[in-house]
Amino acid sequence: MTASTLNYPPIANVLWASDNNAVKNIVLAIAGSLALWVSAKVQIPFFPVPMTLQTLVVLVIGMAYGWKMGAATVLLYLAEGAVGLSVFAGTPEKGIGLAYMVGPTGGFLMGFVLAAAVVGFLAQRGWDRNFGTTALAMLIGNAAIYIPGILWLGSVVGWDKPVLAWGLTPFLLGDLVKLCMAALLMPMIWKFVSALKK
Repeated sequence: MTASTLNYPPIANVLWASDNNAVKNIVLAIAGSLALWVSAKVQIPFFPVPMTLQTLVVLVIGMAYGWKMGAATVLLYLAEGAVGLSVFAGTPEKGIGLAYMVGPTGGFLMGFVLAAAVVGFLAQRGWDRNFGTTALAMLIGNAAIYIPGILWLGSVVGWDKPVLAWGLTPFLLGDLVKLCMAALLMPMIWKFVSALKK
């Protein structure tokens, strides 16, 4: 197979075919960054800790936009936070701007960019078309968030602290729920789009 035969268009490009890609990309990036902002602020009661939908939104943006636009959208979101907008979970209470971004959660924020790119890349190889591959892509995307997140957290607070108990284990059950939601959602959208085109 050649690279071209492996390249599937992201769902955003299928739903919004445009001759003016610059305008489309700007609108999609702003809409995505706003969705990330809202998802960081909404907390859903869950066990063992309240759940936000932010990682779900990061992964869905990557999958729906493709790797370049997905990563660019998350970078826009991080830029909004870097200039002092209260876009992150825990802001402004825990600080704002670059001071917040280099704190204990900084690695997770950078992991968002990596995850959006990785999941977007897999989606552009057709991984978003069925439940199994979508779930696997989301699992890989979660790993792309947690690996830099845990490494950064440990370097900031010290490896003698319960790093995994603070930054990983309380969130695994919620992430499993969000992974299942995304794995159901994306193939369903593709089926809907395919039905419209018939």
